[in-house]
Amino acid sequence: FHSPMYFLLHNLSFVDICFISTTIPKMLVNIQTQSQVITYTGCITQMYFYMLFATLDDFLLTVMAYDRFVAICHPLHYKVIMNSQLCGLLLLVSWIMSALNSLLHSLMVSQLSFCTVSKIPHFFCEINEIIQLACSDTFLNNLVIYFSAVVLAGVPFAGILYSYSKIVSCIRGIPSAQGKFKAFSTCVSHLSVVFLFYCTGLGVYLSSAATHSSHSDAVVSVIYTVITPMLNPLIYTLRN
Repeated sequence: FHSPMYFLLHNLSFVDICFISTTIPKMLVNIQTQSQVITYTGCITQMYFYMLFATLDDFLLTVMAYDRFVAICHPLHYKVIMNSQLCGLLLLVSWIMSALNSLLHSLMVSQLSFCTVSKIPHFFCEINEIIQLACSDTFLNNLVIYFSAVVLAGVPFAGILYSYSKIVSCIRGIPSAQGKFKAFSTCVSHLSVVFLFYCTGLGVYLSSAATHSSHSDAVVSVIYTVITPMLNPLIYTLRN
């Protein structure tokens, strides 16, 4: 339980709990009280923590892919490469980059002006929905959103693909079928979580671009913000 894999898994579980906690408690309160009001400060705060933990999830999955790459392709040097200092450093960098990204978006949204009391067609303060309600120019906000999406989602995803391309290459070089199965089985849980995370996240924004329906966006977002983090511990528990 003190191995790098479990260290990263502990952090992924913590981030998933925090990720759900940014939206679900408020939603349940709204259902219970039949009141769908949220203050401006509360909305900005919710948006900040939602983006923080979503980005952190992305980075952690990338670090875990690198961990699997080292474990399979360099097993004799695994403990030397994936030492506690490197794991701590990777985790710290992930936190810092996620926090700075969330802070940038939150500060930029706080500079926008809103004409009247606004109605957000979503069950939480999603940044794209908030920007659409602004009365001032949002070109810079949209530009930063697209740029950060490419850098903070595209680059980690490319890192995951690269790690698994190397893993597949190493597994193909294992002579026995039992050895190949054993090596691949250590990646199944992580691959399942990556598939859920990216497919549901991509589904949210593809459905948003295709249908322009707030109701369908909210339904797909429930899968991304609730179902996926809930399934992650189940996947790893069954694997263990």
